Amino acid sequence: MSEDLKQAITQNAQGPAKASGDAGSVEQHKLTDQIEAARFLASRDATKSKRRGLVFNKIVPPGAE
Repeated sequence: MSEDLKQAITQNAQGPAKASGDAGSVEQHKLTDQIEAARFLASRDATKSKRRGLVFNKIVPPGAE
């Protein structure tokens, strides 16, 4: 999913902000809004993981088995 999102942001950044023609006009979202959306989706995916960024390890000194 992240590759698709990166590709979509790249394509939108290369395209015009506004375009108008006989059929009407088209306007894209601002790049800052797209980056905010990407951050939101990444944080939402991170909260779905079971570990949620926490790792608990037991420290055992050498020879104390």
